[in-house]
Amino acid sequence: MLSILPSGLLIILSFCLYAGNVAVNGTLIATCALLQVVAPSKTAKAMLGRRAHQFYRYWAIGNYLIMNLTNDLEWEIEIDDNLSRENWYLMISNHISWLDIFVTAHIAVNRIPEPKFFLKEQLRYMPFVGMACMALDMPFMKRYSKAYLEKNPHLKGKDIETTRASCQKFKDRPTTMLNFVEGTRFTEEKHTKQKSVFKHLLQPKAGGIAFTLAAMGEQFDAILNVTLIYPHNQKNVTFDLLQGKLKKVIVKVETLPVTDRIVGDYFEDEAFKAQFQQWLNTVWEAKDAYITQKLEQELQDHERPDHQPLSPAGHS
Repeated sequence: MLSILPSGLLIILSFCLYAGNVAVNGTLIATCALLQVVAPSKTAKAMLGRRAHQFYRYWAIGNYLIMNLTNDLEWEIEIDDNLSRENWYLMISNHISWLDIFVTAHIAVNRIPEPKFFLKEQLRYMPFVGMACMALDMPFMKRYSKAYLEKNPHLKGKDIETTRASCQKFKDRPTTMLNFVEGTRFTEEKHTKQKSVFKHLLQPKAGGIAFTLAAMGEQFDAILNVTLIYPHNQKNVTFDLLQGKLKKVIVKVETLPVTDRIVGDYFEDEAFKAQFQQWLNTVWEAKDAYITQKLEQELQDHERPDHQPLSPAGHS
């Protein structure tokens, strides 16, 4: 383990390793995107798309290896053994740090299709980034503000139609869509400003997940409700990771059914909107209770004189 190195040296080394990983695999993904533009057939384009996803997996594996190389790290992962790379999933999660992307990508490897994100339409035209995202089949979405729709009522519903059209490619290709439901990373300042009713979470934003379900609901086999906890590094997760001081990652993945109760017109149907918000708040209440339980358990275990940590990555 490199965690015994001085923190200043380890920060530089960690940054270089992560940057090198994204540079190598990002370049390979972007190359696949460029080749797709000139590919002579749909078969060739599909093959390049599969290769791009393979580099995505290599990126996720590389991050996992670097995390364990530079940190004396323990993993605790609770996940359904019956998940499949041949199924379609909507993954929802709390959001603590950019490390969350590394963790969710890691748990997906060899279990489910690689997680994808809805991206703003403007990113399609950004050099390098747009091409790489297209190579990974990231769906681009158009969202119109309420004020804009009031001036252009004929565009009502067009955003969902456009998003649904961009997701057509997923009908024959298993996919995982990831949504950080709180919309931003948790901080005590944001928690206080929101006056959140939850102890360890921000208020969930229902619109984004409702939009995703409206666009793709019939395609999802299940919802994966992910709870992320860094019990010994709650304040400076990213900095602790780079310093080699990240101690433990707890991940719980609960499988929830996709039912008619949560697929509908969130933006026009007030009754459905209230019903959906109630469902999501119930999910968040259970998540908050689980986080409280695990943090209390970790505190008790850490204070025990005979406490012995598990071997690194023991559950992954």
